[in-house]
Amino acid sequence: PSPLPTLIRKKRDGERLEDAEIRSFVRGVTEGTAQQGQIGAMLMAIRLRGMDAGETLSLTRAMAASGRVLAWPPAWHGLVVDKHSTGGVGDKVSLALAPALAACGCKVPMISGRGLGHTGGTLDKLEAIPGFRVSQSPEEMCSILERVGCCIVGQSEVLVPADRVLYGLRDVTATVDSVPLITASILSKKAAEQLSALVLDVKFGDAALYPTQESARELAQSLVEVGTQLGIRTVAVLSRMDQPLGRAVGNALEVLEALECLDGGGPPDLRQLVTVLGGVLLWQCGKAAGAEQGQELLGRALDDGSALSTFEAMLGAQGVPPDTAHRLCSGTPAQRRQLLGNAKVCEELPALQEGWVQGVRALPLAQVLHGLGAGRSRAGDPVDPLVGAELLVGAGQHLRAG
Repeated sequence: PSPLPTLIRKKRDGERLEDAEIRSFVRGVTEGTAQQGQIGAMLMAIRLRGMDAGETLSLTRAMAASGRVLAWPPAWHGLVVDKHSTGGVGDKVSLALAPALAACGCKVPMISGRGLGHTGGTLDKLEAIPGFRVSQSPEEMCSILERVGCCIVGQSEVLVPADRVLYGLRDVTATVDSVPLITASILSKKAAEQLSALVLDVKFGDAALYPTQESARELAQSLVEVGTQLGIRTVAVLSRMDQPLGRAVGNALEVLEALECLDGGGPPDLRQLVTVLGGVLLWQCGKAAGAEQGQELLGRALDDGSALSTFEAMLGAQGVPPDTAHRLCSGTPAQRRQLLGNAKVCEELPALQEGWVQGVRALPLAQVLHGLGAGRSRAGDPVDPLVGAELLVGAGQHLRAG
């Protein structure tokens, strides 16, 4: 392949990069031979000039191959599934979905992220539970999947190192919103998980990465196309993110709400999204004859306690003391709250005037909580798990002043 400046110039001028050229760029990123300025220039060229489906596939494959690729026992063939969300406010779906899928017989090696900006990260939510360990080696993951059926872990040093470099630079080079780069970032991690099936929750609206359904659909199509080419049965679901999902926003509060969902209760919008996404995966991996039957099976796992006991087992397997895990999963709401702790200050905010609630805007709410310490502005910043808000009213309700 040509030297890196030649490749950057090719993409800058809108030409197509060959598979070998993309592999050589990713090798330079991973081995540290590509300079930061060169990587930034290539990211900007891709952002401005785009990539076709073939180039995006090559980039995804090269990134997936930049580190270790997980291997599963042959007996799990067809059963290894995962879900990815493009991020929203109050999105605690993974916490309920992973154990519910495992209770239905799937294997779910969920590799999740931390919160950045106004969207919360699944790992931060789980770390609100005392003792929970998000870092697990591939061997530990395999052992937990064998015993429990699901685990939710952080990105390991050995998986997709190229993505860690590119992800860190996309933020500071204003190249976050590039469809090929987002596609490769998401799917390289999923390809390294050796999945059989994947469902993508692509969000659109005020508090999502994409404001309109059209722009979200473009990303969804790219993800499905490349995912399918990688040999993963891939389905994308578009969901609105103008209002928070459920009633709780903030790490500890969202864990409590996920537990309600795992108990067969919780807000209807949360349960609906969990069962829709899970139903698609159960259908994709052959556990259900169709997505609707999959939804019923998943709903049953939430209602009959099997999803909750799987969640308890996962907590125990990932470092939570067994008595804490048990009290958290079988305690009353008040006992659960006590285990996770209460914020130092709890304020009730009454309505200032009488009227009908038109909606709850997710973005300003998330920004306020972020400012109070629930989120981070830079990777590595600490977060306060107890900061959050509970929405006591929703769209369509009538309120009196005070």
